[in-house]
Amino acid sequence: MPATGDSAPDFTAPLANGDVDEFSLSDALSEDAPVVLAFFPAAFTGVCTDEMCTFQDRLAAFDDVDATVYGVSRDSPFTLNEFRDQNDLDFGLISDFNKEIIEAYDVEMDFEDLGVYGVAKRSVFVVDADGEVTYSWVSDDPGVEPEYAEVEDAVDATA
Repeated sequence: MPATGDSAPDFTAPLANGDVDEFSLSDALSEDAPVVLAFFPAAFTGVCTDEMCTFQDRLAAFDDVDATVYGVSRDSPFTLNEFRDQNDLDFGLISDFNKEIIEAYDVEMDFEDLGVYGVAKRSVFVVDADGEVTYSWVSDDPGVEPEYAEVEDAVDATA
């Protein structure tokens, strides 16, 4: 799992942004850095909805320092677009349907009692324009949300 000071693993994946476009982290870093990657287990679940809606509610703080927020989950881009629509999210959601990003960032978890395997742990990475991780937070408890003020402070320090 990338820690503060490590290079963020680059990736290319579908981006649900109302349409379905291709997203490349390296391209985003050259245009939209710093980038916040907020991994979440699954769309349309309680805590995940709360988390993404909280990022939406606090989006102005990220916009103020020209940072860009992206959610990342195993859901299909079509599911993520519906999730965006139903929750009025203005930021893009990255579909890691094949869990390549989850594996690269080493944030995979299972819900064995539900028969759900290979979803993302709730985690947040802030990546600067050089591709360096300037903040990382990973929870083994999917019911715990990040400290949003801490993420904002990390983005502010990175910008």
